[in-house]
Amino acid sequence: MKSLERRHKNIVAKNPNFSSLSCFTRAVDGQGFSKQTVHRWFYKLVEKDDYQRADVKGILAELDSLSKSAEDDKKQGYINTQSFAIQQRRLIARPQLQTAQI
Repeated sequence: MKSLERRHKNIVAKNPNFSSLSCFTRAVDGQGFSKQTVHRWFYKLVEKDDYQRADVKGILAELDSLSKSAEDDKKQGYINTQSFAIQQRRLIARPQLQTAQI
C-alpha cells in the first residue's frame, strides 16, 4: 500500500462521517506529494459523488498547492511558526545572567 493511500485509509477509519474528498485533502496536506501522485490517487480514492466534474481542475490545483505548502515554505526560507514560538518561549524562560556586583 502506498503512503498516500495508507494516510487516506487511516483518516477515513478515524472519521467515518467525513466525505472521501475531505479525508483525501487531509491526507495530502503538507506532505510534499508530487503532482502526478496526487492526481492519480485522487481519481482512485475520492468518490465521484463528492465533487462535480466541472470543478476537478480547481480541486486538483488546490490539492497540489496543499501538498507542496510545507515543502515550498522550507525552500523559500519561511520560518516554521511553531518552532519559532517554541524558541521564543525558551528565550523568555531562560534566566538572565547575573552580573557580579562590586
